[in-house]
Amino acid sequence: MKLVEPIVGWQAEMADIRRDIHAHPELAYEEVRTADLVARLLESWGIPTHKGLGITGVVGVIQGATQTGRAIGLRADMDALPMQEANTFSHASKHAGVMHACGHDGHTAMLLAAARYLAQHRDFPGTVYVIFQPAEEGFSGAKKMIDDGVFRQFPMEAVFGMHNWPGIDAGAFAVHDGPVMASSNTFEITIRGKGAHAAMPNLGHDPVMAAVQLAQAFQTIITREVDPLDPAVLSITQIHSGSADNVIPDEAVMRGTVRTFSDGAIDLIERRTREIATLTCQALNCSVQFDFHRRYPPTINNAGEAAFCAQVLQDIVGADKVELARAPSMGAEDFAFMLKEKPGCYVWIGNGHGDHRGSGHGLGPCMLHNSSYDFNDEVLPLGASYWVELARRRLAQPSEGD
Repeated sequence: MKLVEPIVGWQAEMADIRRDIHAHPELAYEEVRTADLVARLLESWGIPTHKGLGITGVVGVIQGATQTGRAIGLRADMDALPMQEANTFSHASKHAGVMHACGHDGHTAMLLAAARYLAQHRDFPGTVYVIFQPAEEGFSGAKKMIDDGVFRQFPMEAVFGMHNWPGIDAGAFAVHDGPVMASSNTFEITIRGKGAHAAMPNLGHDPVMAAVQLAQAFQTIITREVDPLDPAVLSITQIHSGSADNVIPDEAVMRGTVRTFSDGAIDLIERRTREIATLTCQALNCSVQFDFHRRYPPTINNAGEAAFCAQVLQDIVGADKVELARAPSMGAEDFAFMLKEKPGCYVWIGNGHGDHRGSGHGLGPCMLHNSSYDFNDEVLPLGASYWVELARRRLAQPSEGD
């Protein structure tokens, strides 16, 4: 394993920063303390810093020894989740109901260490923008930063992201081209019927039965209409209706999520769920309000950038530690918005299997979005070294116009 010195020597400092962020988690667009910490550290290392893009986002500008007009972006996310931490170790969350259960504290610490090294050495041409993004967990912080002009104010030819992944060995990575994470979409369907006594259903129009039929019919879209080689998931996660055993209610509300890896699949699913909901409710003498929300697009790596990142990773940890064919996840990631704007690549760094946690951890598995999760501090120097090597080598390559 080829780690960058002196980053290895900073591991204890990196862990202290990471644990401080973990102990003080902040929700989407509320990352004021975290953003202030990031900005203060960047400025202490002589890095010009810009705050406020995406409300609480931070961008640092690191110029290399020679200026070529070229630049790349490295992105980390900063927000936490609205959940109660089960861990009781010393750096557990001090804020009830808020927890870093996805490792964004570690992502921020790794990019900070890389920024520190790049600012101290500047042994690369061009410019590296370090992007600390808010509101990844369902609130489109990446899109907000883009809308606020992050790519106009800081022009870059490519952008790169990294996320820890429990279940991949510490010291290993996974990367591949094409889809990495699915799109995230939600729907809400309000069915309005006509209430009646449950013993006299003929006097009403039952929205519950309409909801039941929709729940079954929607699955035929996945099994009979979507290309079976184009994975898709439609899950109805809520059906709310009624208040008494002997009353047919006036209304039923259904909610759920749809995950796909292609725009074509989500176009089909949105169109057909709307049609089925409208026509089924009409047949059952009910009216319907159908709302479909496209939250995050699929996260899709560019082939060239994925191949480049794979080579960088293999040179750091060895080819046997870089998984090139791992199946994509049906989870979603708002780095997808950045990849729709710029070429780039999103890689997974192994977080291990949970045995890195000391005393005081919860009894649950060390998985993402789990109350017993904790980031693995052992991989901090590795992730930071990857960022440094990626920046050095990408900016040293001839540009396409050369």
